[in-house]
Amino acid sequence: MGNTVDGLAIVGGVDTHADTHHAAALDSLGRLLDTREFTVDTGGYRAMVQWLQSLGPVTGIGVEGTGCYGADLTRYLRSCSIPVAEINRPNRQDRRLRGKSDPLDAESAARRLLAATRHVRPKDSTTAVESIRVTAPDVLRAQLRTMTLKAAAARAARFRITPATPVDPVQATKLAMRSIGRRVAVLTDEIDTASTQLTELLTSIAPTTMALFGVSTDHAGQLLVTAGGNPERLHSESAFAALCAANPIPASSGKTPRHRLNPFGDRGANAALHMIAVVRMRHDPATRAYAAKRTTDGLSKREIIRCLKRYIARQAYHAIMTDLGHKSGHIRT
Repeated sequence: MGNTVDGLAIVGGVDTHADTHHAAALDSLGRLLDTREFTVDTGGYRAMVQWLQSLGPVTGIGVEGTGCYGADLTRYLRSCSIPVAEINRPNRQDRRLRGKSDPLDAESAARRLLAATRHVRPKDSTTAVESIRVTAPDVLRAQLRTMTLKAAAARAARFRITPATPVDPVQATKLAMRSIGRRVAVLTDEIDTASTQLTELLTSIAPTTMALFGVSTDHAGQLLVTAGGNPERLHSESAFAALCAANPIPASSGKTPRHRLNPFGDRGANAALHMIAVVRMRHDPATRAYAAKRTTDGLSKREIIRCLKRYIARQAYHAIMTDLGHKSGHIRT
C-alpha cells in the first residue's frame, strides 16, 4: 500500500449494515482523510467509489461482513476492478480503548487492511448457490424493499425466470425467491383458514374469555390450553396466576421492598398475558390512567406490566371458569 507515482495511495474501510454503510479513507501513511455514510443500493455504491477515487488512487478496500450485509457491495467493487479484502470485526480490546461507532469500525477496517493484519480474501458470492443462500442483488432488493412481507411474497411468486442463464446471480435468486414466495402464499392461506376456524370455535366455547379487552384468538387459545380440560383443579385465581408465572414473589433487599414475577410456570401463558398488557397500555383508557398513576408512584414500565399481568390473570381465571366451569359442573367465582 505504498505511494503511487501521482501521490499517496488510498485505502478504504467499510462497516456494513442493512440500510447504510459507513466508509473511511486513509492515505498510505495511515492518516484518516474522511468518513462518510452511504445508502445500500447501486447509487450508494457508486457514490462511495467516486468519493474514494476523488481522494486518490484506491489500492484496496477492507469490508466487514462480505458474506451478509456487505455481499452486494463486494460484488459491485469487484465489478469495478477494486481489490476487496474481508475484514474480521474489531477485537474487544480495541473497542474498550477507543469505543464503538460505525465511523470508528470503518476506520478500523481500513487500518487493518493497511497493516495487512487479520483479513482474508472474501469468498466468491457470485455463484448461483451462494446468491440464493446469502442475499439478493440490489436490483431485486430495490423492488421489494418498501413492500410488506405479504406483498413481497406475492411479487416474488410472479418472478419470471430466463432458462438460458441459470447461473446468473439475479436469475438464481429469482428462482429461489419465487419458490419461497409461492410457499409463503400457501402457508398464509393455511394460517388464515386455521385462524378463522379457531376464532369460531373459541367464540362458541369461551365467549367471556374472548370478550376480554386485548385478548385475541391466539391469546385466548393459549390461556385455555394452560387451564386445561379440567379447570376445576385450579382452586383459586392465585393458583392460576402461579400457573401462568404471573404471581409476585418477594425480592426485597435492605430498605427497598419490591417483588418480581415467578420465573417458572407456563411461559406461553405468561407471554399471552404480557401481550394483552401491552395492548391495554396502548389502547385501553383505564389501563393507561393506571399506568400513569403507577409511574408517578415511582414504578418502572416493567414493574407496571408485572402488576397488569397479575390483574389480567385474575380476570382471565374468572372468565375461563365462567366459560368452562358450567360444562363440567364446577363453577368458581
